Amino acid sequence: MKDKKKTVIYLIWAFVIAWILQVIASVCVNNMGTVGAMIFQLVLMVVMFAPFAAVLIAKYPLKGMGWVPKFKGNIGYMVLAWLGPLLFTMLGALLYFIIFPDRFDTTGAYLTLAAGEEAIAQIEAEGMTVGQLLLVQVISAPLYAPFVNMFFALGEEVGWRGMLYPQLKAFCGKTKGRILGGFIWGAWHWPVMLLAGYEYGKVYPGAPFSGMIVFCLFTIVGGTLMDVLYEKTECIWVPALAHGAINGTASLAVYFMQPEYVDLMILGPTPIGIISMIPALIVAVVVLCKDK
Repeated sequence: MKDKKKTVIYLIWAFVIAWILQVIASVCVNNMGTVGAMIFQLVLMVVMFAPFAAVLIAKYPLKGMGWVPKFKGNIGYMVLAWLGPLLFTMLGALLYFIIFPDRFDTTGAYLTLAAGEEAIAQIEAEGMTVGQLLLVQVISAPLYAPFVNMFFALGEEVGWRGMLYPQLKAFCGKTKGRILGGFIWGAWHWPVMLLAGYEYGKVYPGAPFSGMIVFCLFTIVGGTLMDVLYEKTECIWVPALAHGAINGTASLAVYFMQPEYVDLMILGPTPIGIISMIPALIVAVVVLCKDK
């Protein structure tokens, strides 16, 4: 049922809570070195539960969101939620490296840069090479990360797919509701992108506003596909699993990128890049057109 009042209350609190915490996290990461980086990550984990908290504040019913999974007839959709993001990550990275073959790297140079030379030296002292560490990351991330991340992603999914998307679709229709919902979801991340360079860094063409727009395109695409999974299964855990899989596997592609191109990640190779987003974008457009 349409409930404009609860929807407005939800949006106000989802943004107020998240944006205040994002500003705090950004100040910490920009001014407190290693400790600030740790606080940043912890605060962002808390931020993921802001939509859930906003649902409770708005007194929107949780009961009908599908807390008990129905496996009969839904196994295929659950597998899609688990492995679909990995497939899109792989296809997007493949497209990116076909266009920019000189940026492809299998030596683990980016992983070495991200982990730091001291950490890599310690790992090598224990008998593991950078190549082996890279292989472990590639194999383990899609196996367990989606299920671990699912519990944190639930904090967002209760608010976005569970509450907001049904309301927007009731007010605007399915297609417009999904597009608007995706834009709102993307804008919800803006303070941490603007202040801390979240997702794309701080130095890239058109920064920071181009990244904010491109990320909203990604959330429209991802939100549409996750909403389809939610509609089909009527279980809030399924989009939470897909969300967790995105968070767990999206970074895999960047491990195969030459580190000197880190300031051009707005193009790819992760799924939030303009080029590497194309496979998922095509599927989302087909879904939106079909539903319309």
